Amino acid sequence: MSAAVPPPRPPEPIPDVLAPARLGPVPLRNRIIKAATFEGVTPDALVTDELIEYHRRPAAGGVAMTTVAYCAVAPEGRTQRAQLWMRPEALPGLRGLAAVVHEAGAAVALQLGHAGPVADARSNRLPSLSPTGGFNPVSLRRDRAATSEDLERVVRAHASAAQLAVEAGADAVELHLGHNYLASAFLSPRLNRRTDAYGGSLRNRARLAVDLARAVREQVGDRIAITAKLNMTDGVRGGLSPEDSLQVARWLQEDGSVDALTLTAGSSLLNPMYLFRGEAPLKEFAAQFPLPQRIGLRTLGRSFLRAYPYEPLYLLEHAQKFREALTLPLILLGGVTDRDGMDRAMAGGFEFVAMARALLREPDLPRRIGQAPDTRSRCTHCNRCMPTIYTGTHCPLIGTR
Repeated sequence: MSAAVPPPRPPEPIPDVLAPARLGPVPLRNRIIKAATFEGVTPDALVTDELIEYHRRPAAGGVAMTTVAYCAVAPEGRTQRAQLWMRPEALPGLRGLAAVVHEAGAAVALQLGHAGPVADARSNRLPSLSPTGGFNPVSLRRDRAATSEDLERVVRAHASAAQLAVEAGADAVELHLGHNYLASAFLSPRLNRRTDAYGGSLRNRARLAVDLARAVREQVGDRIAITAKLNMTDGVRGGLSPEDSLQVARWLQEDGSVDALTLTAGSSLLNPMYLFRGEAPLKEFAAQFPLPQRIGLRTLGRSFLRAYPYEPLYLLEHAQKFREALTLPLILLGGVTDRDGMDRAMAGGFEFVAMARALLREPDLPRRIGQAPDTRSRCTHCNRCMPTIYTGTHCPLIGTR
């Protein structure tokens, strides 16, 4: 007599996006995360009252966790000089920020990374690093090709920054492996033409990303959650492909170095609108620069700020392939603005969703969605918030209908 065939396992219940959840060791009140969006309110590269208020609002508005961006791990790793970077002098302000966010009922994550070729060397008054060196369109100067000693220092700096995050009372860190910042630039075949142990094969190109994630895990263990923001694709010809990105994600999963991945796309260096979608605010960006650069941006900017149509959950198709191949918890980013989109993400197997622009206009949107599931975001996806990073990131449409 043949053995009885066990009945099929019932499908896992679809989680409620507004129910409590866990991210690694961290309990969260729901599954909605405020994504990292550069705040533009740290003129001395330290926490300010404005930065604290920036994160208090979405915390009070119902997100489970808010992400402080962008906490550079080294002074030359800032996108520009007026940007927070992790050193002991930053601790008092970070502790104050964490206390305020916790008082509002949310957790706080610090996004750690090194801008690499996205750094403005002219503003930082330090050479920017890149995989191969060459002319940098951000600073209009030449990047310096990172040495192996530079990269080992950057790995150690991530571990030190994560330790400071623990001491600051943060609940999580997010490792920035996207948007052609340093680790992401190394992943890109277009930007990484090295022939040493950091170039050539995907394993070599992924070495920096894998090493810094391991170093952070070794430093902090399970005291806080560790996530990573990983490009699924750079959105440029010759850049990181979805197939290669998925392999990098598998290596991170096998290492156990991260508790979740935030799946992103696009290149701050070469094609930023691939991430944002919607209108390209060229006129508003140009207005932030002196006259010669303003004319250049108005004339040639469309080749850089390419417009892509906006649609809800616009990264879902790419992300679904990662969901099918991985067991690691995944955070869906891109066009999450209402309860319907959140429920679709949960039904698709994603553990968390991340919101950004919609929370600039309505930081209380998650709370209102909980009260009335048919609530619709008032964000128009005009992207006119993007150029406000130079004066304090905000929605310029607040107060309009």
